[in-house]
Amino acid sequence: MTSGRDGAAGTRRPRTRLAACCAGFTAAVLLLSGCGGDSSDSASANETAADSSPPSAGMDDMQGMAMGDPSATPADKIPDAEVAKGPFKLLDTRPPGMDDVKGTAWLAQGPKGTTVTVSLTGLKPGDKYMSHLHAQPCSTKGGGEHFQFEKGGATTPPNEVHLMFTADKSGMGMTTVNNDRKTGEDAVALVVHPAAAMDNRIACADFDF
Repeated sequence: MTSGRDGAAGTRRPRTRLAACCAGFTAAVLLLSGCGGDSSDSASANETAADSSPPSAGMDDMQGMAMGDPSATPADKIPDAEVAKGPFKLLDTRPPGMDDVKGTAWLAQGPKGTTVTVSLTGLKPGDKYMSHLHAQPCSTKGGGEHFQFEKGGATTPPNEVHLMFTADKSGMGMTTVNNDRKTGEDAVALVVHPAAAMDNRIACADFDF
């Protein structure tokens, strides 16, 4: 016969597994839902995202998606393309140690669609970083929401433009990604943040259309 202690433990185990499951799910959603808002609006932004954002894909679903190639032709070198660029400006949401981050973003639109290149220095060597095209300027909540070709659609490429890269030993990171469709002037900024801390936007670049 099961003792009172064993019985209590038996009733607690499912709750423990449920709590661990919820914690894991929450972490995955935060990682893949994209850049968070600025620190003063983070709580309301998270509530809004939970109510209105489409479900985010899991990491397995993102395998094989185009998220950057450091050896690809940079956006400013694409033949017969209209190129916009912008310098990165530091955001107040940046994590400690990111005060020296500098760089440039380029967005080219040509016969083969859209090409985006990001180049940054002052990053933490060996760390992974993410960039996304955004639908609002840097002055509006650090770029606001992600740019999407189909608003309300998938939060992953190719409906969004994501760039993932790793900083080298000198703290430099650079990569390029291509998309078959053109953004027009609806993608107005590029935001960069640590891959492991999506809410900590480091810097934002407005494109000079």
